[in-house]
Amino acid sequence: MLPATLQALHSQSVAHEVLVVDAASKDDTVALAQAAGARVLESPQIQLASQFNLGAQQARGDVLLLLHADTVLPAAGLDRITEALSDPRVVGGAFARRFQSDSLVLRATCLLAEWRGRWLGWHLGDQAIFVRRSVFDELAGFRDVPLFEDLDFSRRLARRGRVVTLRP
Repeated sequence: MLPATLQALHSQSVAHEVLVVDAASKDDTVALAQAAGARVLESPQIQLASQFNLGAQQARGDVLLLLHADTVLPAAGLDRITEALSDPRVVGGAFARRFQSDSLVLRATCLLAEWRGRWLGWHLGDQAIFVRRSVFDELAGFRDVPLFEDLDFSRRLARRGRVVTLRP
C-alpha cells in the first residue's frame, strides 16, 4: 500500500516534503520510500506516537500531515488542507474516512467516524490528520500512550481551536 500512498502525495500540486519514519521494518519500506524520493528516518521505537513526533521534529514545513503508510490522500488533498487552513481559526483537522470496500460494516464505521469528526473534532490516524506546526508544538505533539495516541492528540487539538473534517 505504501507505493499508492507515496504516488498520491507525488501527484499533489502543493509544494511539500515527504518523510517516511520506519521502525526497523523487515519489508521493502525503506527502499520503496527512497525510490519515491522520500526522506527516510529510522525510529528506534515502534510506537506510532514516537514515529509521528520524530517525523514532525524533522519536518521543515508550517503544516504537518500525519499520514499512515496505508492511507491514500485524495486528489488535491493538499490543496484542500491549504484552503481549510486559510481560515486562521482552524488549527487542524482530517479527512472523512472511506475504505476501498463494499462492506456495509466498513461503510457504517465511516459514517460514525465522520459524525465523530464533525461534531466532536475527534479523528484517528487513518483519516490523514493535519495540523499547524505551531499548534503541534504547543500541544507537545503526541503523548506516549500505548493505544489511541491519535485520538488523544485530536481531542487535545479540538480543545485548542476549530477543527475541520474534509470530504475525500
